[in-house]
Order: sequence, then C-alpha cells, then structure tokens
Amino acid sequence: MIASHLDLINIDLELAQELGGASLKQNKKNFLKVHRRLKEGIQELQNSSIYDFVFIDCPPNFNIVTKTAIVASSHLLIPARPDYLSTIGIDYLIRQHKKLVRDYNEYIGFDNHQSDEEIFPRILGVIFNMVQLYSGKPISASRLTIQQTKKLGLYVFERYIRENKTLHSEAVQYGVPLALKGFTGSSTEKYVIEEIEAFVDEFENQIEEKEAFDDIFE
Repeated sequence: MIASHLDLINIDLELAQELGGASLKQNKKNFLKVHRRLKEGIQELQNSSIYDFVFIDCPPNFNIVTKTAIVASSHLLIPARPDYLSTIGIDYLIRQHKKLVRDYNEYIGFDNHQSDEEIFPRILGVIFNMVQLYSGKPISASRLTIQQTKKLGLYVFERYIRENKTLHSEAVQYGVPLALKGFTGSSTEKYVIEEIEAFVDEFENQIEEKEAFDDIFE
C-alpha cells in the first residue's frame, strides 16, 4: 500500500496544463502523454510475481487522475453508497469510461509510441459500502438502489460493507486496514471483518470468471 501525499492536491490542475496544443495532432499527442503516464509507471509490475493485484484508489470524480488510473487498469471495481446519487454517478461513469477508451484507442493511431497499445479496461462490478442495516439486511431504500444498479447491466457483488463510522475511522487513524487490524472482541467488528473477507473471496472468483471469459473470446 502506497499512501497518498499532500503534494498531489493540485495534481489535476498541473496535469491539465500539459494538455492542449497548437494543432489537433499535438492535442492528441499531449492527451496520450498525460493519460499513459501512470500506465508506463506501473508497467514493470505486470511481469512481476510479487503482486497478485495492484489497486489504484481514485477520488470520486472523473478528472485526469481517475482517467490515468483507468488507462493503466485491466478492470474497474466501483465502490458506491446505496443511494440515488450514487446510481446517477455510476451511470455517468459508465458513459465516460466508454468515451475515454474510445478516444484513447483512436488517438494511438496518431502516435508511434512503441510501448503503447489499445486499452480494454473492463468494469468488474459494483461493491456497495457504507450500507445501513436493519435486522441484518440493507434498509429498504438501499435495496431499491441495489436493484436499480443491477438494471444497468453491471455485476453487483452480493457482499457489501456495512456502515460503521467508529471502526472505519479508527482504521484510518492507525493506518492499518480494518481486516488486518485484528479482532478485539466486538461482535460488530467481527461481522465487518467477516464481510470484508467474504467480499475478497467473491472478488477473486469474479476476476477468475472474467479472465476465463476473456480467454475464450480472444
């Protein structure tokens, strides 16, 4: 896990200054130069046996940093709260994701950058977090949002992460993921950790199924 840094606060603004150009061709070259930067930076990890997965945590927007992460990724995992605004945001993300992939792959033809190739980042699914429970199940409003998300044609993980401000805020404070912090005796903590572990199993299964499906149609 590589932590973020305060110097990255203005990174979108700094990267935006590198976009543009005096001609359409220069515009496209600069677009590729900026958006492929992270992809090139982690390229060597793809052939490494050290990591099973590399996760890039993105801000909840579709600015340049998020776009560079998508360009560098093979799959997209979408965390979301089960509410109306999140449903709108997911639909927007799908449309912008398609546009980014289309533009990037089109612009490659204008550049002779040898290390590059077309990108096909696939949406792995949606994991709902900050879920409010009643009698061990998501509240009715949350269940409605989950059903609406499934209608978008996306895989929605059966496992979810319940809302618990105390446990999650403590994990941030100590700099240790909740699942690695260790069980301290709270029954709620036990449930939360079990839910996280169950999601990890479902995530790995979904990755394997996606890769098997991709291999069939390659």
